[in-house]
Amino acid sequence: MHRRQLLNFLLASAAFIPLGVSAAQIQNARLWRSGDKLRLVLDLSGPVQYKTFSLAAPERLIIDLSGAKLTGDFSQLALKNTVIRSIRSGHFGKGDTRIVLDLANPVQLTSFLLPPGDGQGHRLVLDLASNGSAATPPQALAAAAAAPQARHEPAPGKAHPKRDIMVVVDPGHGGKDPGAVGSKGQREKDVVLSIAQLLAKRLKREKGFDVRLVRNDDFFVPLRKRVEFSRKHNADMFISVHADAAPRITASGASVYCLSEGGATSTTARFMAQRENGADLIGAQSLLNLKDKDPMLAGVILDMSMNATIAASLQLGHTVLGSLEGITTLHQKRVEQAGFAVLKSPDVPSILVETGFISNVRDSQRLVTARHQQAIADGLFQGLKTYFEKNPPQDSYIAWRQQQAGEVVV
Repeated sequence: MHRRQLLNFLLASAAFIPLGVSAAQIQNARLWRSGDKLRLVLDLSGPVQYKTFSLAAPERLIIDLSGAKLTGDFSQLALKNTVIRSIRSGHFGKGDTRIVLDLANPVQLTSFLLPPGDGQGHRLVLDLASNGSAATPPQALAAAAAAPQARHEPAPGKAHPKRDIMVVVDPGHGGKDPGAVGSKGQREKDVVLSIAQLLAKRLKREKGFDVRLVRNDDFFVPLRKRVEFSRKHNADMFISVHADAAPRITASGASVYCLSEGGATSTTARFMAQRENGADLIGAQSLLNLKDKDPMLAGVILDMSMNATIAASLQLGHTVLGSLEGITTLHQKRVEQAGFAVLKSPDVPSILVETGFISNVRDSQRLVTARHQQAIADGLFQGLKTYFEKNPPQDSYIAWRQQQAGEVVV
């Protein structure tokens, strides 16, 4: 799923159905029909990872939930006159659950996980739209026209569109803003540009990925423009690369940060966010075309989108942190959170990676070497690749490749 498609759907709707994020037990299932769309909601007891893919001849949609156990059933669902002929389920692997939807014809799937809210628990939501079915309602056309256009839009009826996953890499600071400066004059803006360029080169060599650099030279980009750049290029993920100074010169090692809409998870996280946000300020609501919406509805849509994006960002950050662990020392072995302005894109999973502290003598000595910069870039690449292999966007080349390889027989 691309989160922008979810936002378009919500902005075009007069009503809102509260949704949430997935979990350890699949407790219940609910079904709604809305025009040419069918919504299946799985009620869950907590968050888990999932992936979806489709198979043809006969048409099937497969949902794999890692570490999830089915405690409810689907017998109460009214499937008559829907695109779903039947629903099957079973266990496979080590405690995973597979759900198979037998379909009457191919569908376009939008799926997403969101955390609990408004008295509802975790949920996995699957929106199924029949290919080339009913005409698009006028209000949906209006919302689509107002929103940024999705790239590589598949032709109608194309079974396996193979678009590249778009990664936007943001080298922090630049130009008039040097960032942190080491004891021997090492400048953060130079170090992170080198690492970002190496990461971009590695991504370009990998089939199924595309990449854009927010800056590819020594110039200043305001925080707001960095987020807007990410959305302009319809990013599937945004990674901001830094090598800051810490309050204590003894602080060392790499760390990964995600956005927090509440308080920071540590004093260091709060310090880093305040330091980075000093360049300028940003407001996420202006990025969602919500100006003409009822304030309460706009707030609900923004909160829901941000919650989903933060959940995906945490999962991405955890994977990237794990890939860095074997390359460099870690300042924190958990993903930290704070109110970083540059991470406030409401529909693009975003992380900020501190590759080390340039204020620390040992870190700064390593960060300026080509060998260590390449190792960090390789580690970041491996983390991104691992994340997207587990969570490929449905219309991406990686998802299509996994389907063609028949990684799991159904």
